[in-house]
Amino acid sequence: MISTVKIAIIGCGNLGTSIANGLLMRTDFDPKNLTLTKRNTTSLAEFESKGVHVHTDNTVPAHYADIILLGVKPYNVAKILAEIKPVLDPSKQLIISLATGITLKEMYEVIDPKTVAFRAMPNIAADIQESITCVCQEHANPKQVELVQELFDSIGFTITIDESLMEAATVLGACGIAYVLRFMRAMIQGGIQIGFDSVTASKIVNQTVKGAAELMIQKNIHPEAAIDKVTTPKGCTIVGLNEMEHQGFSSAMVRGVIASYEKIEK
Repeated sequence: MISTVKIAIIGCGNLGTSIANGLLMRTDFDPKNLTLTKRNTTSLAEFESKGVHVHTDNTVPAHYADIILLGVKPYNVAKILAEIKPVLDPSKQLIISLATGITLKEMYEVIDPKTVAFRAMPNIAADIQESITCVCQEHANPKQVELVQELFDSIGFTITIDESLMEAATVLGACGIAYVLRFMRAMIQGGIQIGFDSVTASKIVNQTVKGAAELMIQKNIHPEAAIDKVTTPKGCTIVGLNEMEHQGFSSAMVRGVIASYEKIEK
């Protein structure tokens, strides 16, 4: 069904382009059904060459799109909603905000109360259809919920959550990408120090992290259960893990998650 829906991504930055790339990976999705907007469209030239519509005027796609995703910064959400409100049709269109910290209540202070609005938090892995997207909504009927679920399932995996958890979802799902990448960078640096060149170390680390994630997903087990399988008595794994804990590895990770969450909550 999503393959025939007209989708607009307003304010197409890094996250917006990741979603666009993920959608275009679908063999049944027509690029002509996708519209991207940005003040400076130079960076969107590649999308335009694929048949995607590109505009600087947000009201153009807002007038005809079935689903409108707001990929703008949080402080611009109200401004953009006010800009496109005159051309919106509350009876036909869905508005999805990707902005952190902007509640549905705040959105409804600008748009028509009859409008069906969602909040969604995907991450940049949408680029390769591997995002985790957390979604909440207000006023949506089952068919509309199903449509939005299908949209985000096109770029990964979707979870419906209570709006009170959206900021926490931002930290784990969106900021979390950066946390994992920083861990990977450190692991690669360690690999170089013990003898590997950077290319080989990267290949080993990338596949190791991918394998660990797939193990958790496919076996549906707690990380500690898998850790136990590779920590033999007096072995090198437990020595390394204990040293990391002595240096505050887990504590630093937890504190980082909490610090990011507190930043959003302020």
